[in-house]
Amino acid sequence: MIAGASIFYTFSQLKVDESITTIQNFVTVSEAMINEIAMIGASFYFLYQLEDILKQKIILKALNELRTIAHVIDMHQLTKDPSYMLVERTEHSPTRELTKNDLSRYLDYCSEMLSLTSKVAAIYGNNNRDQMILTTIHDIEILCSSLSGKIWQKIGLNNLQK
Repeated sequence: MIAGASIFYTFSQLKVDESITTIQNFVTVSEAMINEIAMIGASFYFLYQLEDILKQKIILKALNELRTIAHVIDMHQLTKDPSYMLVERTEHSPTRELTKNDLSRYLDYCSEMLSLTSKVAAIYGNNNRDQMILTTIHDIEILCSSLSGKIWQKIGLNNLQK
């Protein structure tokens, strides 16, 4: 609205020169005017899109951090293998002091953290139509779901042991 009013004001203040009446001068002036209008339109479009571009950059950075969190959760539970209770320990074996119940609880917490990570990523998709962001959110949800599935396999193995 303000932009339209300022353009109208600018055109109302223009004073027509008599030299514009020739065809050659009219073509030159109209070409310059069309170029200026095109540049102003491109500038308005860029400014209109700038906010979306900045938001996309911030959201993608946050989603990358959530993906990193999911991998860190997975990395910490990798050594929590229920089969270590069945194998004889050597002198170089790492000390593992979790009981069967503690291990199940720990793995359950890891699964819950992955679920929360997936839910936080989904919140970033709220009212967002950017395909890149939605694809990234979907990828994080698949990652968290598959990692959680592996954890639940460990919980199932742990519960089968005596």
